[in-house]
Amino acid sequence: MAKVLYFNIDDNLDYENALLKEWGIDDLELIEIKDKEYKKTFGEYVRDTGAEGLVVEYEQVTKEVMDMAPELKIVSLQSIGYNCVDIDAATEHNICVTNIPGFCADEVALHSVGFAIDLARKITFFDRTVQSGKWDPLLGYQTYRLKDKVFGMVFFGEIPKRMVPMLQSLGLKILVYAPTKTKEFLAEYGCEKAKTLDELLETSDFVSMHCPLIEGVTYHMMGEEQFKKMKKTAFFINTARGSVVDEPALVKALKEGEIQAAAIDVIENEATETSELFGLENCILTPHAAFMSEDAFYEGRRRCLEHLAQRLSKKLEQRPTNIVNKEVTYE
Repeated sequence: MAKVLYFNIDDNLDYENALLKEWGIDDLELIEIKDKEYKKTFGEYVRDTGAEGLVVEYEQVTKEVMDMAPELKIVSLQSIGYNCVDIDAATEHNICVTNIPGFCADEVALHSVGFAIDLARKITFFDRTVQSGKWDPLLGYQTYRLKDKVFGMVFFGEIPKRMVPMLQSLGLKILVYAPTKTKEFLAEYGCEKAKTLDELLETSDFVSMHCPLIEGVTYHMMGEEQFKKMKKTAFFINTARGSVVDEPALVKALKEGEIQAAAIDVIENEATETSELFGLENCILTPHAAFMSEDAFYEGRRRCLEHLAQRLSKKLEQRPTNIVNKEVTYE
C-alpha cells in the first residue's frame, strides 16, 4: 500500500478518504501529520513515514528533503504555483510534481477586480474610519472615476483573461505587460500590449500582478525602482505570489506617498504570518484568500488527490493529468 503524507495541511482528510472509497481505491494510505513546532525536521517526517506521495502547503520541498526520501514518487500540490518545490531536483530524482491550474481562476479574478473597486472607492478605508468614530467622507486620498483609467496587468494567463470583461464593464482601458504574448493576441481580448514593464508602470492607474514566482525572472520584480516609476495617484494590487514584490520597497512606497494605496492578498513571509504592511492605513490586506470559495476549495483537494491516485494506485497506473516537470519517466 502506497503511503501519502499530508504535512501541516490545515483541514482533516475526511473528504479525501471519502473520495478514495467512492473511487474504489483501497491501496493508498493517507497519513496526516501536523507539527508546527517541528519536533522532527520536515525531511525526517517524509523519510520516516516512507512516503511515496507528498502534499504540502508552505513547506519547502528541497533537494535535501528529496535526498532523505528514496521512496518519494510524487509531490502533489493543491495550488497553481509550485515555487515551494525544487523542480530541477525533483526531475533529477524522477519525482513528478503536479499542480492544479485554473482551479480558482474565477475566484482570484473577482478578488482582484474587487480590490480595484475597493481601492478606487475607499470602501475598506472608510469602514475603518467610521468604525473608529470618524464620520467624514473627505478623509484620505482623492478618488476619481474609473472610466478611461488604465488598468495595467503584469502577465496574462487565465486569471487576467477572466478579469477583462469585468474591467471593461467598468470603463477601464487594459494595458498588459506579457513578453510571451503578441500584440495581436492581446488585441483579441481588447487589451493593448506594453512593450516594457516600465511603460506599463508609467502609464497605468492600477498595476496588478498576475505572474508566477520564477527565481531570477519574477522574484522581486517590483522593487524600489519600479514603485518610483508608478504614478503617485496609482494603486498596486498583488494576488500572485508574495515574493514577486520586494516587500520593504512596497512599504516604503506606501509610507512616502510614491503610490496612493495597495491591496495585497499574498505576503513574502506567509509561514510566520508577519509583515510590515500590517497596520498601514493605505493598504488593504487579505490572508491569501483570493482563491477561496467552497467550490474551489474542494475542487483543489479533489484534483490533488486524483494526481496522487493516478501516480500511485495500481488500480489506475496512469500518468497524472497536470505534471509540471514533464521530463520525469513513469515506471
